[in-house]
Amino acid sequence: MVLKRNTQVGKNNFKLIYLVFLFYFCLVFSSNSKINLEGNFTDIKILDKISSKNTLLKLKNGELKKFKDLSIKSLKCKNSEFDDNPEITAYIQVRDLTNKSNDEVFVFNGWMFSSSPSITPFDHPVYDVWLVSCY
Repeated sequence: MVLKRNTQVGKNNFKLIYLVFLFYFCLVFSSNSKINLEGNFTDIKILDKISSKNTLLKLKNGELKKFKDLSIKSLKCKNSEFDDNPEITAYIQVRDLTNKSNDEVFVFNGWMFSSSPSITPFDHPVYDVWLVSCY
């Protein structure tokens, strides 16, 4: 009689351990997919139209960075969920520092897309900016 009760307890413990591991793995895999989608750093390329020089600029999201006559800030960046057609999006704000009369106006303030930069074009007479990566 004692042996029967001990085997029942062992079966219940095995089921409980199995459920705990199942819950843990579901939690880990769901959090990893969210972590991979949003990044903390944004890479953009800046083309100086006068000198024809390309510069890769690494931005930490939330920090303001100055590049020559531009003040650039990346607020958020995301990678797409799909591997077959990767899409990178970032919310970027750009100010022209040469225009002292109106310091509060952005040259560009919005979402930028890596696959099609013409959706929200960056229009500046000297510089051209496009999104490269998010990590």
